[in-house]
Amino acid sequence: MIKKNKFSILISLVIIYLSLANAKTFESVGFFDVPYLDKFVHFGLYFLFMSVIILEHRNSFTNTRQIIIVALIPVFFGGIMELAQAGFTETRKADILDIMFNTAGIASAVCIWLFYEPYFKKIK
Repeated sequence: MIKKNKFSILISLVIIYLSLANAKTFESVGFFDVPYLDKFVHFGLYFLFMSVIILEHRNSFTNTRQIIIVALIPVFFGGIMELAQAGFTETRKADILDIMFNTAGIASAVCIWLFYEPYFKKIK
């Protein structure tokens, strides 16, 4: 099981590190001065996370319901990470907008796959 999911596990570990790291670590970067950059990062990370999950299991999905049920895994994972930020760190806080952007990234990956899937099946 770990061998089949190695990339999604790797991305989840990166997300855990980035979620629980000290906030001052990211302030020192400073070469990007984009408002709400963290929201774009949340969107991108969870889009990547869901995309990797889909690609690792693309041959296992037989209908849309299965993809949506699997998409609940990163949604709950993102919620747990936000609660962990509030409970286990002193420099980070939980934010409902972060959860919304996490979910938007996941939903975007699912929508793109649902659009692309018929073409994928023709190629096989």
